Amino acid sequence: MRIHISPRDGVPIYMQIVQQVRRLVASGELVAGDELPSIRSLADRLVVNPNTVAHAYRELENAGIVTLSRGLGTYVAETDQSTAHDERRAVLVERIDALVLESRQLRIPFDEVLQIMRERDAAFQAKDEEKGQESEVLRG
Repeated sequence: MRIHISPRDGVPIYMQIVQQVRRLVASGELVAGDELPSIRSLADRLVVNPNTVAHAYRELENAGIVTLSRGLGTYVAETDQSTAHDERRAVLVERIDALVLESRQLRIPFDEVLQIMRERDAAFQAKDEEKGQESEVLRG
């Protein structure tokens, strides 16, 4: 499980852990039944207080993302398809909120933000198509 924290991020460390675990679950990188690192091992790896990780895990449990079993570990909770979609959407909404806020602070009009998003999407589509063609050449 890849989690990276940034003390200068402005977001509390426990919340950075929560957000990143939510993204890992929403993306399918972590699936139901996967075990998360123990509180102590994750705290050691991130060089943070174990209480910070425990706080993050409690938040994730309250959100229904993980289940905590004292002495047994922390596991990604079972979810149905609609819950998984809702979680992916919630992760995206958080990112969009940050983008909208930053664009307002930078005084970039919303229409311009949408245009930039369209341009970036087109660039990613072009890269995906390139990769698809490369795969076909390699298989052919």
